[in-house]
Amino acid sequence: MKRFEGKVITVTGATSGLGRNAAVAFAAEGAKVVAAARREEQGQRTVEMIQEAGGEGVFVSTDVGNSADIQRMVNTAVETYGGLDLAYNCAGISGEGWANPAADYPESTWHEVIATNLTSIFLCMKYQIPEMLKRGGGAIVNMASVAGLVGTPGGVGYVATKHGVVGITKAAALEYAPRGISINAVAPGVVYNEMLEEGIKQVPDLEADMIQRHPIGRLGQMEEVTRTVMWLCSGEAPFLMGQTLTIDGGYTIA
Repeated sequence: MKRFEGKVITVTGATSGLGRNAAVAFAAEGAKVVAAARREEQGQRTVEMIQEAGGEGVFVSTDVGNSADIQRMVNTAVETYGGLDLAYNCAGISGEGWANPAADYPESTWHEVIATNLTSIFLCMKYQIPEMLKRGGGAIVNMASVAGLVGTPGGVGYVATKHGVVGITKAAALEYAPRGISINAVAPGVVYNEMLEEGIKQVPDLEADMIQRHPIGRLGQMEEVTRTVMWLCSGEAPFLMGQTLTIDGGYTIA
């Protein structure tokens, strides 16, 4: 029997990077996946990849900062697959002008990053939790970052949102641990994905600088994050609540 046979999961940010990697991996292990993000064409490609992996899934075009869209995502899980057991709230952006110091950081970027990286986590949990309670419990993993554990120069909006994710995860975990819902977060170091590629375009020395900050001597791979998320959702860590697991090659201890 596959590890997530009979389980239903929503995955935000599922059209690329860590979200897509996880959506396909969960499907391959038997989960029925509701993949959510804004880009329709890329979302349908994610569904194709899920099917190629022998899994089952649907795509829902979703602006994660919009309450109605999040409700539609959760309703799709319920209407299509009968309920909701798991959630990986993975959507995130760095935003335009992310490398600017605070005084030069664009206000428009601040609002966009807050909506996508932090408000989305609140909205997702607000509508995911009631459906999980109907099933007697579940598991939620929120996407934080090492930027939610330490300060970094540049990207004040990103850093603020990721610290917020750590906090909201703790608060929600305290509220729902007694009711059978495990809520944790993951805090990856720098991982090779589309966000990093965009960052390198803006700051050419970024990759070399980031490698130097990781004592392991390299950057992370998406599969290394996905495996941790799957473990948190597997029921194999029932005593783990409200934690932010750091997957960073030593970044935060250097």
